Amino acid sequence: MALRAVAEVNLAAIERNAARLCARIGAHVRLCAVVKADGYGHGAVPSARAALRGGAVELAVATAAEAGELRRAGLSEPILVLGAISAEELPDAVMAGAELTVWDPAFVSTLRSQARARQTRIGVHVKLDSGLGRLGTRDARQALELVREVVASPELHLSGVMTHLATADGDLVFASQQLDLFDTFEAEARALASTDITAHAANSAATLRLDRSHFDMVRAGIALYGGDPMNRDPADHQLEPALTLRTYVAALKPIAVGESTGYGRRFISQRESVIATIPIGYGDGLVRALANNCDVLIGGRRYPLCGMVSMDNITVDVGPEPPLRVGDPVTLIGVDGAERQTAEDLAQRIGTISYEAFCLISKRVPRLHHRDGVPVDGAHGG
Repeated sequence: MALRAVAEVNLAAIERNAARLCARIGAHVRLCAVVKADGYGHGAVPSARAALRGGAVELAVATAAEAGELRRAGLSEPILVLGAISAEELPDAVMAGAELTVWDPAFVSTLRSQARARQTRIGVHVKLDSGLGRLGTRDARQALELVREVVASPELHLSGVMTHLATADGDLVFASQQLDLFDTFEAEARALASTDITAHAANSAATLRLDRSHFDMVRAGIALYGGDPMNRDPADHQLEPALTLRTYVAALKPIAVGESTGYGRRFISQRESVIATIPIGYGDGLVRALANNCDVLIGGRRYPLCGMVSMDNITVDVGPEPPLRVGDPVTLIGVDGAERQTAEDLAQRIGTISYEAFCLISKRVPRLHHRDGVPVDGAHGG
């Protein structure tokens, strides 16, 4: 194996996941592909292109820099910046022609000034905090006042109104209460708007579980990449994991009873066995909490990680007479023969979610993009 560790990203799987989500929401609802955090670690630009091929019509990011990256790659579709924008970032967001999320009157005033200075018109989405408790105003009256102000401002365009659900992956009762609040706000905002607007509330979990949350558009992130927003199994929703994390066997050495491997002697062998050293570690995104708490797949079999995860290596107990050789491929996320390990499996081991497992994979790990095994240019996504 030429590379010490590699994340292979199947863009065709992202495309098919987007198509499945489009079929799920129906022809009258638009799919916005969320490609923030470098496409959840999959590569923002190639992932965006794949999602658009699968039926997405808009893109969403968290920062001005992320919007700029998509524009420099030649993507012309609408881009919504979901996150807060500082005064320093704002010119970059405007330069990218991104639509911005607003909830604060002072920020709306700043946007008007920026639009006049640049002789442009800025699209905005007014955000109601219906229960997540982060960005947005909890005061529906203030949100409606912002709608009025934006509608009255020739420098701004009211592109949409939005909220974000806190428990669509779990408590649907609370999610429905949030939607009750948003229903009222959305109807009143439409009455104030001089043109048609886009109402949106659904994340991946709501897209799959709450039809009433779909409105005009859904914002799907983790589901595009074949992750389960409920952190169980993507197959439950006919989603295809797009990312496979692989490395290889770098060394094989015997270990005797009472001998140890790794920092802190966290593993002391109770038998005569063989230890495989695998060149991947927390410098690549495999966190230390997986010490003595993870499996790897080699040759269609499952083997336990033994000892501490170090920055660059892990060690695996492969048994006293392993049918392995140096150079054999090792799978951390993906399928090997009849064995399968998902990002959700790893996440559950350490009490987190697949979103974080994907995002933790560091830039030291190259992303190799392909379409069902056929390599493509990672910058363009084929």
